[in-house]
Amino acid sequence: MLSSPCTPARSRTCSRILGLSLGTAALFAAGANMALLFPNWDVTYLLRGLIGKHAMLGTGLWGGGLMVLTALLSSGLALLGALICFVTSGAALKDGPFCMFDISSFNQTQAWKYGYPFKDLHSRNYLYDRLLWKSVCLEPSTAVVWHVSLFSALLCISLLQLLLVVAHVINSLLGLFCSLCEK
Repeated sequence: MLSSPCTPARSRTCSRILGLSLGTAALFAAGANMALLFPNWDVTYLLRGLIGKHAMLGTGLWGGGLMVLTALLSSGLALLGALICFVTSGAALKDGPFCMFDISSFNQTQAWKYGYPFKDLHSRNYLYDRLLWKSVCLEPSTAVVWHVSLFSALLCISLLQLLLVVAHVINSLLGLFCSLCEK
């Protein structure tokens, strides 16, 4: 006699593992987003309003963090939160960091401003050209490394969250159907 692979005990165990994994990933996403608000662990950039728009959106806090933590109550909200965090992190990696950079040409006086120096850089991709990392952003000094590292982490965490939420939904549906089929 064959036993059904779909049992309530397996469904509960899987739910516990998925719930713990989602909770842990949400805390890491919130932590990564908090770190983005303090480049080089320095609060002065936040106080002076010199933080990029992607970091200020806080999608790792509310999208990948708070909304995913509510996955235990609502998988749809968790899916939306993880998806928003994923899309925002991808856009942030595409646009590059918010930093001070030199906008002067060869014949003008030196002029610096804060902005997204890599956003409209069509000839080269800053992600693949590490020589640009230290030469373009003047302040904060490690803006590109900080930006790429943490938004890449948020991108990976939110992708993991998307997969975990989908697995959670499938597991919940299996648990529902299995309970209907019990003897």
